[in-house]
Amino acid sequence: MKKEKPILFTGIRPTGEVHIANLLAAIYPAVKAQDDYEEYLCIVDLHAITTPYNPEDMSQAIKEVAVDYLAAGINPDKVVLFVQSHIPYHTELMWLLNTITSVGELQRMTQYKEFKSRYKDAKAGILNYPVLMAADILLYKAKYVPVGEDQMQHLELARDIAKRFNQTFKKEVFPIPELAKLTEKPLRIKALNNPKNKMSKSLGPKSYIAIADDPDTIRRKISSAVTDTGPSQDTEKMSAGVANLFLLLRLTADEKTYNHMEEHYKNKTLKYVELKAVLAESIIDFLKPIQEKREELLDNIDYVAKVLSEGREKAYHKAGQVIKEVKEVMGLL
Repeated sequence: MKKEKPILFTGIRPTGEVHIANLLAAIYPAVKAQDDYEEYLCIVDLHAITTPYNPEDMSQAIKEVAVDYLAAGINPDKVVLFVQSHIPYHTELMWLLNTITSVGELQRMTQYKEFKSRYKDAKAGILNYPVLMAADILLYKAKYVPVGEDQMQHLELARDIAKRFNQTFKKEVFPIPELAKLTEKPLRIKALNNPKNKMSKSLGPKSYIAIADDPDTIRRKISSAVTDTGPSQDTEKMSAGVANLFLLLRLTADEKTYNHMEEHYKNKTLKYVELKAVLAESIIDFLKPIQEKREELLDNIDYVAKVLSEGREKAYHKAGQVIKEVKEVMGLL
């Protein structure tokens, strides 16, 4: 008898360029997990529209996220890759879960409080964002969810909602989702221009390396990355900016190159211009096969559409079974 794989759910927002931190911290772990899990990889466009966006760009952004994951090695024969809004059961389950979720719980969410502090008119979509996220996870009875530190509070709420639903309706409909640890420890890749913060498009184009960046752009961004005044004579501890460059080098270069640069640093003979030059070429070589595959897929967008269509059928079937069970235990016809 074939052993069933544990179910893993991952959500990706289609918010423009995918950068190297997304690739290393989220996409590659999802690629590596596809043999060990029944994996649902969802492009969460309904989450993306809770913040300001350009409708003219959204459909292209959705396609490009799919392209990026396929180019990085996601196998649609192993992974269900689909678009959130293509499965209406996501919003249906969100509404059903709203009936057992208190407003107070949602108002305590850090994301909502931060949004409310920045904008006078905090939309209901931001308030209900974590309920939709819970619905995303529970709709596929996912046991494991890989999320960053900024989403841990939402995962905890999803766990609370699952427990409450099971207790309220006296049936173990939902497994209690857990954090999926797909890497030994979380990767904390920082912004090139502000290493106190994580790499993010919100900090401007100089803060990140997009996986579609051409070699000259990569060299330019790395050359302008924040470091410090040089290796200290008093301590071997790296500044945040230098540590970030070494982290990127460790993740993209071969071991010999990394050890060579590290030895130079320890001997206080390393010039940062040399480190940046080596790192830039390492990233260029690292991204080259992904960029080549990406161009092939962009030239064959019908194939990408086919993958998303087939993913929709698989996700719709699974979600339909779960929503039927949910409605039955809730006493709905």
